[in-house]
Amino acid sequence: MFKQVKSAVFWYYLYKFRRKVLLISFLLIVVIFANAIYSDVVQYLTLKEKLEYLELAILVKWFIIIFNILFSIYLILTLFKKENKEEKKNNLSKTKKVDNEESIKEKKFTKREEKFLNRELKTKADMLVER
Repeated sequence: MFKQVKSAVFWYYLYKFRRKVLLISFLLIVVIFANAIYSDVVQYLTLKEKLEYLELAILVKWFIIIFNILFSIYLILTLFKKENKEEKKNNLSKTKKVDNEESIKEKKFTKREEKFLNRELKTKADMLVER
């Protein structure tokens, strides 16, 4: 039973955040390929005896690795902040509706309209009870 719940939760979050999960996976795969390509570049430069370019190769390799890892960490940390932004948008739309209702109330009404605004509506049952 616990395994089923755990699996359901895992698949729910995987589906919900599939774009970010795919992006993070892609970035980590780029890191692996950068390491593999670096080893090939080092072998090539040593064969051609162009050792002055090894510095540049290692700097580019570590730049790619560090950038991808930091970007992946940023994406992981911001996974749940998107929900908060959506909640704020919903709250803003609700406050706009309330503001619109208040602006309608603030408009000037005639005496007859104000009389109906403050009047309590009674059903037929309420009128029969009063008799």
